[in-house]
Amino acid sequence: MSQRRRAFKHPALLLRVLPRRGADSFQNEFPRSNTATAVSLPPVSDRVPAIKVILLPKDTNALGTIFGGVILSHIDLASAVEARKAAPHRYVTKAMHEVEFHQPVFLGDIVSFYTETLRIGRTSITVKVTVEAERWGAGGGERVKVTEAEVVLVAVDPQGRPTQVLS
Repeated sequence: MSQRRRAFKHPALLLRVLPRRGADSFQNEFPRSNTATAVSLPPVSDRVPAIKVILLPKDTNALGTIFGGVILSHIDLASAVEARKAAPHRYVTKAMHEVEFHQPVFLGDIVSFYTETLRIGRTSITVKVTVEAERWGAGGGERVKVTEAEVVLVAVDPQGRPTQVLS
């Protein structure tokens, strides 16, 4: 069995088989430093994230950065945590508006998902989720804004039908 074939059977070996040229060019396009697009972020002590995760090798793509879908999944979870603060219902995600990634997330980054309830409707809640990454790979603790999204969640009853958020 060839080494390339074994790499596909063992995902951890896949990155060893791929050419480094693609990863290097991506690193040049998105440097780890955020000096080009500096964003003024509030101090960490002023806010508490709904969830905070450290991303692992299983979450990476062929370039060594984190899959966007992994971030979207965590945005969905963070919005549900925020919705449960308003009312203890089961919630389903109806929409996630305009998610644009401003910075990549790298292996080992600590990613925080900050939430804020924007609107409580009759059967839905709209939550804003802001995603920030703490870069620890270069020895520092630089924080960068990765993305933000507005998520619309609908409260549902045990049969899966929409129900009033607040009674």
